[in-house]
Amino acid sequence: MKHNYAFSISLALSFVFLSCQENNPKKSESVKATTVSTQKPPYNPENPKLALQAVAEAHGGWNNLWLKKDVQFTYNYEIPSENRADVSTERYIFDNEISYGKYNRHQINIIPKQEGAVVHLFNGDSTTVTLNKTVLKDPKIIAFSGFIRRANYFWFTMPYKLNNPGTIISHQGKEPYNSINYDVFKVTYDPKLTGKIKNDIYIIYVNPETHLIDRFKFSLPFAGITEPVILTNYSYEQIDGQWIATHRDYFMPNTDGGYADEPTFIQTLSAISFNNGYTIENIIQ
Repeated sequence: MKHNYAFSISLALSFVFLSCQENNPKKSESVKATTVSTQKPPYNPENPKLALQAVAEAHGGWNNLWLKKDVQFTYNYEIPSENRADVSTERYIFDNEISYGKYNRHQINIIPKQEGAVVHLFNGDSTTVTLNKTVLKDPKIIAFSGFIRRANYFWFTMPYKLNNPGTIISHQGKEPYNSINYDVFKVTYDPKLTGKIKNDIYIIYVNPETHLIDRFKFSLPFAGITEPVILTNYSYEQIDGQWIATHRDYFMPNTDGGYADEPTFIQTLSAISFNNGYTIENIIQ
């Protein structure tokens, strides 16, 4: 069956950010940690919620991440075929999901027609945006920047959020890829809680040996894509006990529902450091 994805790539990529905000940005309901997690839940695909708890622990565990307090990294988001990129210094404080980004290169989603440094700050309640240190008042820019801030935070913490309240999880069986027989889970959201008829859908591919999420597909109801057809492949590095997806390839489907060999866009994370001592007062410095 053919699908019609007749919208521009740039618009679609913007919606990729927006998609994970439609249902997912609820703050983590996990108890604030005071000790490093030592209990490892068993990985049992026939018990999907328990399995995804094991997945979160395999990625390093929410409690262990929480105790690191904050993170900083360089984030490169690029469309290789067009030689365009948004490059930012990202900083997050896990308490209250505070999210900061400073862009010196912004050619895709972040005010691409303007020159100079762009700074976003989501303080847990609201978002401020500056261009060359001038505060911007345009409500559309502020709203979109708020989406970006929360979306970037979500992607970084995604493995720990899949069991958040409101998620509906089911095991879809096995699927082979690159000589690995992956466990496949479907994650979506309870419409009674979200108030939406069409909720985001994630098809998660869990490596049965490492319990890491190597790839997943997702839908974009906001853009009219109700099937989980956008494909993502992740590659990881272990940093201070956490497995971080430092290379992410995204593939947009073609009109026949297939995928090109080369990714539509790429995200890379580098220079990652935890526990930098950031507070809401000094994160923007």
